Amino acid sequence: MEYPEEILKKASKIKFLLLDVDGVLTDGKIIIDSQNNEIKHFNVLDGMGIKLLQKIGVEVGIISSRFSLAIEHRAKELGIEVLIQGELKKLEAYEKLLKEKNLKDEEVAYIGDDWVDLPILKRVGLAIGVPNAWYPVNEYVDYVTRYPGGNGAVREVCDLILKAKGKWEILLNSYLV
Repeated sequence: MEYPEEILKKASKIKFLLLDVDGVLTDGKIIIDSQNNEIKHFNVLDGMGIKLLQKIGVEVGIISSRFSLAIEHRAKELGIEVLIQGELKKLEAYEKLLKEKNLKDEEVAYIGDDWVDLPILKRVGLAIGVPNAWYPVNEYVDYVTRYPGGNGAVREVCDLILKAKGKWEILLNSYLV
């Protein structure tokens, strides 16, 4: 997949990928069964992309305005240590994360899809939306993924960062041996 040069330049500086959950890591649908268990659908391609980024030293974190045991489980499964849940004021949590990780805005990429994500999207070095984002979110991003949330959007961004850092082909070739 080809990416605009200005996007590759921004992506080459990324040290931390921060993800929203519903509508980004998932398709935004929430299933609740009769025992009040929440069920979410995650895409394995997104998970592989996250693992590839971690392999080259790019940290991945999750921030959600909701709380979900399913997200806790998925984050643990993927080795994601930064998990912020139940945070309606995402910008405050983001600023705290920057201090804790000693990061600058330009070193962070964020994928969001709704108004609650706008304060972070307006700050990060690489702001990313998904085609299924609610209007006008994608007017405030640098890049809109081709794949919708929950259906490969996160993997697309992981590949973008890997390519910008010159690691995509190296990793691919390690699987072709």
